[in-house]
Amino acid sequence: MHLYEERLGVPGTWYWLAVLPGVMAALVLLPFGPAVAVGGLAAAATLTALGLHTYGAARIVVADGHLMVGPQRFPLTSLGLAEILDDEEAFLWRTRRADGRAVLLLRSYVPTALRIEIDDPHCPAPYLYLSTRQPITLVAVLAFARR
Repeated sequence: MHLYEERLGVPGTWYWLAVLPGVMAALVLLPFGPAVAVGGLAAAATLTALGLHTYGAARIVVADGHLMVGPQRFPLTSLGLAEILDDEEAFLWRTRRADGRAVLLLRSYVPTALRIEIDDPHCPAPYLYLSTRQPITLVAVLAFARR
Protein backbone atom coordinates (compact mmCIF):
# COMPACT_ATOMS: atom_id res chain seq x y z
CA MET A 1 0.00 0.00 0.00
CA HIS A 2 1.33 3.40 -0.97
CA LEU A 3 1.12 5.98 1.79
CA TYR A 4 2.35 8.73 -0.51
CA GLU A 5 3.01 8.97 -4.23
CA GLU A 6 3.99 12.01 -6.26
CA ARG A 7 4.93 12.19 -9.91
CA LEU A 8 7.15 15.14 -10.80
CA GLY A 9 5.71 15.69 -14.27
CA VAL A 10 6.77 18.63 -16.37
CA PRO A 11 4.34 21.56 -16.70
CA GLY A 12 1.92 21.20 -19.60
CA THR A 13 3.24 24.33 -21.29
CA TRP A 14 6.60 22.64 -21.75
CA TYR A 15 5.11 20.34 -24.36
CA TRP A 16 4.86 23.34 -26.66
CA LEU A 17 8.66 23.26 -26.66
CA ALA A 18 8.43 20.01 -28.60
CA VAL A 19 7.29 22.03 -31.59
CA LEU A 20 10.64 23.86 -31.87
CA PRO A 21 12.83 20.83 -32.72
CA GLY A 22 10.04 19.70 -35.06
CA VAL A 23 10.12 22.98 -36.96
CA MET A 24 13.91 22.89 -37.13
CA ALA A 25 13.83 19.32 -38.49
CA ALA A 26 11.20 20.34 -41.04
CA LEU A 27 13.32 23.26 -42.23
CA VAL A 28 16.38 21.03 -42.61
CA LEU A 29 14.38 18.40 -44.50
CA LEU A 30 12.43 20.84 -46.69
CA PRO A 31 14.83 20.50 -49.68
CA PHE A 32 13.83 16.82 -49.86
CA GLY A 33 10.16 17.70 -50.34
CA PRO A 34 7.18 18.80 -48.26
CA ALA A 35 6.16 15.23 -47.32
CA VAL A 36 9.61 14.50 -45.89
CA ALA A 37 9.58 17.84 -44.06
CA VAL A 38 6.20 17.08 -42.46
CA GLY A 39 7.43 13.62 -41.49
CA GLY A 40 10.53 15.13 -39.91
CA LEU A 41 8.39 17.66 -38.05
CA ALA A 42 6.16 14.89 -36.66
CA ALA A 43 9.08 12.62 -35.74
CA ALA A 44 11.14 15.31 -34.01
CA ALA A 45 8.15 16.74 -32.14
CA THR A 46 7.09 13.27 -31.00
CA LEU A 47 10.57 12.32 -29.81
CA THR A 48 10.94 15.60 -27.92
CA ALA A 49 7.53 15.19 -26.26
CA LEU A 50 8.44 11.62 -25.31
CA GLY A 51 11.70 12.87 -23.79
CA LEU A 52 9.83 15.48 -21.74
CA HIS A 53 7.36 12.85 -20.55
CA THR A 54 10.19 10.51 -19.54
CA TYR A 55 12.00 13.31 -17.70
CA GLY A 56 8.82 14.06 -15.74
CA ALA A 57 8.17 10.41 -14.88
CA ALA A 58 10.28 10.56 -11.71
CA ARG A 59 8.29 9.54 -8.64
CA ILE A 60 8.53 9.86 -4.88
CA VAL A 61 6.79 6.96 -3.14
CA VAL A 62 6.47 6.03 0.52
CA ALA A 63 5.42 2.39 0.88
CA ASP A 64 6.33 -0.80 2.74
CA GLY A 65 8.75 0.90 5.13
CA HIS A 66 10.76 2.48 2.31
CA LEU A 67 11.11 5.83 0.64
CA MET A 68 11.49 5.28 -3.10
CA VAL A 69 13.11 8.16 -4.93
CA GLY A 70 13.15 7.45 -8.63
CA PRO A 71 14.92 4.08 -8.95
CA GLN A 72 16.51 4.21 -5.47
CA ARG A 73 15.06 2.80 -2.22
CA PHE A 74 15.87 3.99 1.28
CA PRO A 75 14.55 2.27 4.42
CA LEU A 76 12.66 4.71 6.62
CA THR A 77 14.81 3.65 9.56
CA SER A 78 17.89 5.11 7.85
CA LEU A 79 16.34 8.55 7.40
CA GLY A 80 16.98 11.34 9.85
CA LEU A 81 15.67 14.86 10.25
CA ALA A 82 13.61 16.26 7.36
CA GLU A 83 13.76 19.96 6.56
CA ILE A 84 11.22 21.74 4.37
CA LEU A 85 12.90 24.15 1.95
CA ASP A 86 11.08 27.15 0.53
CA ASP A 87 11.98 28.66 -2.85
CA GLU A 88 15.08 30.51 -1.67
CA GLU A 89 16.43 27.75 0.57
CA ALA A 90 15.85 25.16 -2.14
CA PHE A 91 17.84 27.31 -4.57
CA LEU A 92 20.73 27.56 -2.09
CA TRP A 93 20.78 23.78 -1.51
CA ARG A 94 20.75 23.21 -5.28
CA THR A 95 23.70 25.55 -5.81
CA ARG A 96 26.10 26.87 -3.15
CA ARG A 97 25.28 24.51 -0.26
CA ALA A 98 25.06 21.38 -2.40
CA ASP A 99 27.17 18.37 -1.50
CA GLY A 100 28.45 16.31 -4.41
CA ARG A 101 27.75 13.07 -2.53
CA ALA A 102 24.08 13.87 -1.88
CA VAL A 103 21.24 12.02 -3.57
CA LEU A 104 19.27 14.54 -5.61
CA LEU A 105 15.89 14.24 -7.25
CA LEU A 106 16.05 17.70 -8.72
CA ARG A 107 13.44 19.28 -10.94
CA SER A 108 13.96 22.98 -11.55
CA TYR A 109 10.30 23.59 -12.33
CA VAL A 110 9.30 22.48 -8.81
CA PRO A 111 10.18 25.41 -6.54
CA THR A 112 9.88 23.73 -3.12
CA ALA A 113 11.93 20.83 -1.82
CA LEU A 114 12.64 18.59 1.13
CA ARG A 115 16.08 17.82 2.53
CA ILE A 116 16.31 14.61 4.54
CA GLU A 117 19.43 13.61 6.43
CA ILE A 118 20.62 10.02 6.03
CA ASP A 119 21.68 8.25 9.26
CA ASP A 120 22.98 5.07 7.60
CA PRO A 121 26.75 4.50 8.04
CA HIS A 122 26.80 2.30 4.91
CA CYS A 123 25.37 5.05 2.69
CA PRO A 124 27.96 7.60 1.53
CA ALA A 125 25.30 10.26 0.84
CA PRO A 126 24.85 12.79 3.67
CA TYR A 127 21.30 13.74 2.68
CA LEU A 128 18.50 13.43 0.16
CA TYR A 129 17.32 16.49 -1.74
CA LEU A 130 13.84 15.92 -3.12
CA SER A 131 12.00 18.41 -5.28
CA THR A 132 8.38 18.08 -4.22
CA ARG A 133 5.22 20.07 -4.72
CA GLN A 134 3.86 18.93 -1.32
CA PRO A 135 6.72 19.05 1.21
CA ILE A 136 4.47 19.41 4.26
CA THR A 137 2.42 16.37 3.29
CA LEU A 138 5.55 14.31 2.59
CA VAL A 139 7.05 15.18 6.00
CA ALA A 140 3.79 14.21 7.72
CA VAL A 141 3.61 10.90 5.86
CA LEU A 142 7.26 10.11 6.66
CA ALA A 143 6.64 10.83 10.34
CA PHE A 144 3.53 8.64 10.31
CA ALA A 145 5.26 5.80 8.46
CA ARG A 146 8.24 5.76 10.83
CA ARG A 147 5.91 5.01 13.79
